[in-house]
Formats: sequence, structure tokens, C-alpha cells
Amino acid sequence: MLDDVRAQVESWTWELAGWLDRVAGVFARPEPRVLLGQMVAGLLLPLPKKNAWTLAEAAGHSHPGRIQTFLCRGAWDAGVLEAQVRDLVVEVLGDQQDGVLIVDDTQLIKKGTKSVGVAPQHCGSTNQIENCQVIVMLAYARICQSQGGHAFIGHRLYLPERWTKDPARCAAAGVPKDVVFATRPHQALELFDEAECANVPYGWIAVGGGYGQYREVRDWATDHARRYVMAVPSNLALARVPSIGDQAGVAKVSDLRARAHRWERRSCGHGAKGERFYDWAFFTITLPGEPPADGFTHTLMIRRSVGEPGEVAYFLAHAPHETPTTTMIEVAGTLWRIEECNEQGKDLIGLDQHQVRTWTAFHHHVAVCMFAHAFAATRKNLLTAPASTDPPPSNPGPSDPDPTIQGTHRGNDLAPTGPRARPRPRAPIPNTGGAN
Repeated sequence: MLDDVRAQVESWTWELAGWLDRVAGVFARPEPRVLLGQMVAGLLLPLPKKNAWTLAEAAGHSHPGRIQTFLCRGAWDAGVLEAQVRDLVVEVLGDQQDGVLIVDDTQLIKKGTKSVGVAPQHCGSTNQIENCQVIVMLAYARICQSQGGHAFIGHRLYLPERWTKDPARCAAAGVPKDVVFATRPHQALELFDEAECANVPYGWIAVGGGYGQYREVRDWATDHARRYVMAVPSNLALARVPSIGDQAGVAKVSDLRARAHRWERRSCGHGAKGERFYDWAFFTITLPGEPPADGFTHTLMIRRSVGEPGEVAYFLAHAPHETPTTTMIEVAGTLWRIEECNEQGKDLIGLDQHQVRTWTAFHHHVAVCMFAHAFAATRKNLLTAPASTDPPPSNPGPSDPDPTIQGTHRGNDLAPTGPRARPRPRAPIPNTGGAN
């Protein structure tokens, strides 16, 4: 086993050379092609810092001038390189049924006010306002982790209005004159449109609450008849819940928590501490003025923490009614994949360690980081995965489905709703260390 892994790792040098050959057409001259290879090799090394100085040193340069020129004044299109990265990722991971497009943003904390797009903004990693840049990222993943990895395939730099309303500041950072203010949800839709135009194969969209709360994001998927699972706020309005006779007191999704009489304990994926087990409840619902696509149904998914039952999250699924709820749970679990991409991009690749300030240099940096991350992620996926040591769940799993919560049955659609209704007993959770 160890020899096999060592042989696979040793082959990466040749495979990386093949990837670099594939994107050689992005550059008009051989010098930037060499610099791309040197930068990517440096980003994949375990360097303590990854900036122009350390990358130049790793490449054998006496100063960072060539790296800085490559990023700041290189005559190559970051968008073209990004499109090539997307194609390379799809070649390895692409799947028309199990492919998932996942959108979320990541923040790069910076000092000063000169870096393009930097401003006091909410930072997810610290959960407070930080002086940072915000990037809307699009990742590609597979529902089944054992059959596919996950990598970035698109990005947008968010420019706050304080930037777009300051032409002098934008000009100093080299922001093109045709760039106007766009909300993050609008940028997410631009990334979805890019994936559609590039014929990226995918069967699902997964979106966190920062984007799923916006009607325009949900409408895009509905208009394109795409299946999705999106985190939604607890106050999302309801029009009707067909399984409930008396609709009084059921105005928003959080009102259904007390009406849930059937809960299923299921894993939504494997994490660093083992399987991520939660209790899940499901309702077929209708939304006011928001009909599903033809042949589709809206399903509310309520996720409850096993250890802290007061911690509840809500997800809206849009899929054909016969779609198994286990599949919806797996799609919801893919939201962790883009979080892993963001962590890997910063901790392993150095996405947040750049020292560039201008629009061109920033996008060059992000495109190179995406290339390096995509190569590492797809190579990791090709390594033989070790057998799981987790004990099997004590309740029915996907291989032994509970007929009351599968397919056309949504569990609570069949549950009694009168005063004598009793909740279904919860099976004990396997001792896997809990969800992370």
C-alpha cells in the first residue's frame, strides 16, 4: 500500500508537466510558461510563507522581480487560465448526475487600504468585521466523496460600493472602467451562467445560507430546471404545507419544527472526526409566488444537532418528487466541500498570502492558486482511499432505506398531525466522535 502511494506521488511530477502543457496556449512566450510552472511548484511545497520572495527563492531566483512581473504586468488573461482549470477539473471529476456546483465566499484579511477590493467587511473565519477582500468562489464536487474530490472552477472579486463609487481609487488599483457594482448573489449567478455556457456536467446545486436566502438565486435554478439544496433562513415564508390540515400557525419554515414527528438519524458525509450524523425531518411545502419547475417539488429539510438539539438548520430542496431524501442529505453535505476548498486554498496553497494590490495582479494570483489547488485536489482524489473504520449506523442507512422517508414519502407528510401524535424514537448515534 505504501509503495503504491509513493509511486503515485512520484508520478505527480510528470502529471504536473502534462497539466502545464495543456495550459501553455494561455501564454504567448515561453518565459511566462516557465514562471507558471515554478510558481505552481512553489505553491505545492510546504513553505512557511508563500509570497513573491519565498516562491522566487524556491525557484532559485535571486530576487522576486520575475515573479512580480509575471503577476503584476504579465500579458496573459487570468480568465482564460481559469477556464482551462475548469476543463481540467471536469475531466477528472465531471459527472452529469452526481456533479455538484457549490457557491460560497471566502475572505482574505489584509492590512492597509490599497489592495483592490479591501474594505471593512464581515469575515466568516473570525465571524466579525475585518479589513479584508471577499471572493465569491464556485467549486465542483461529487455527491459521493469516495468517487470524486472537489476543487475551485470559478471566482469573482467582490468590489464594495465604496470602491465602485470612487473612480480615482479604482483607477489607482487598475480596475477596468467597465466594472460596476454587483452584489454577491449576482456574482454567484454569473458563475452559474459561466458553468452552463461551458457545458459543465452537473446534476445539483448546493448553496449556503448566505446565498440561499435570496430569491434570485433560487429562481435561477428553477428557471433552468436544476435540482438544488440551499440553506434558507428560519423566517422563509410558507404558502402551504399539504400534509397539515390546519394551516393556522404555519407561516414560516421554523413553525414546522414543532410539527415534525418523524426524525431520521443519518450522516451527510464523512468529516475529520468521522461521519457527520444529524437528525433530519422532511416536509413537502409550497412557497408563496415561487412555484417549482415542472415535475419538481419543494421539500423542506430540517437538520437538528444530535448533541445540541437546540441547534437547528433549514434547507430547501428543489427536485423531482421521487428523489430519495438520502440523496438530498448527501447534497446538503457537499456544502462542507467548499469550506474545505477555502481552507486548503489558504492553508496549503497560500491564497491569502499574496502581496499584490492591483486588479490584474490579484486575478493572476487567484488563477494560479486555483490551478495549483485543482492539481493537488485531483491527485489526492486518485490516491487509494483507506477503508473506513467507522461502525455502521444503528438506524437504516442508504443501503437499507426506511420506506417512510424515501422517494415519494417525505416522512412527516405521512406523520399524524393531531394532538395524539407522538415523535418517532431516535436511534442511538454511533460513537464516532460526533459531527464536526
